[in-house]
Amino acid sequence: MSAADNLPSMETGHLDPSIVAALYVDHGEELRRFLLGILRDGQLTSDVLQATFVKMVQRGHETREDSRKAWLFRLAYNEAMAVRRREGVGDRVLRRVAWHSNGAAGGADEPLLRLEAVQSVRDALEELPPEQRQVVRMRTYEEKTFATIAKELKIPLGTALGRMRAATMKLRARLAGPTTDDNRENESP
Repeated sequence: MSAADNLPSMETGHLDPSIVAALYVDHGEELRRFLLGILRDGQLTSDVLQATFVKMVQRGHETREDSRKAWLFRLAYNEAMAVRRREGVGDRVLRRVAWHSNGAAGGADEPLLRLEAVQSVRDALEELPPEQRQVVRMRTYEEKTFATIAKELKIPLGTALGRMRAATMKLRARLAGPTTDDNRENESP
């Protein structure tokens, strides 16, 4: 039994800060190592560790004394995954901005080529069956998860995944242009 288990919790809906301090003394360093293994960044680890203990103050009163360590680790893991997801979204935005800004440094025909590529994608999307097109738009443009898409469309998750896979295969075939067999047929002997 640790020092944190012997202290009372506050009646105001928050866990007594002395309990949280004792939990930090008991588990803080172990949590830090755990988070560092997930995040691989010391500063992010410190931020997530702090957020974990802030939530422990706010919601720790809802936990049982004997399960607080497990609750802390689960909370820390969830916070770390949320940070990684936010970083992933930021990375995608940066890649898009970089892709769009690279055209500005290209040749004079770069905007026309990009416009042509965008139009090709739009045309290919319009050729998809409506069910597949809807899933592609929700996933790509609205950045929804497949679980959210399935829930909103009232279809099984596997159906949403299957529609996306079928659409991806059709788009890839349509946008790849002529195959090497087609090129061989057009070559002169």
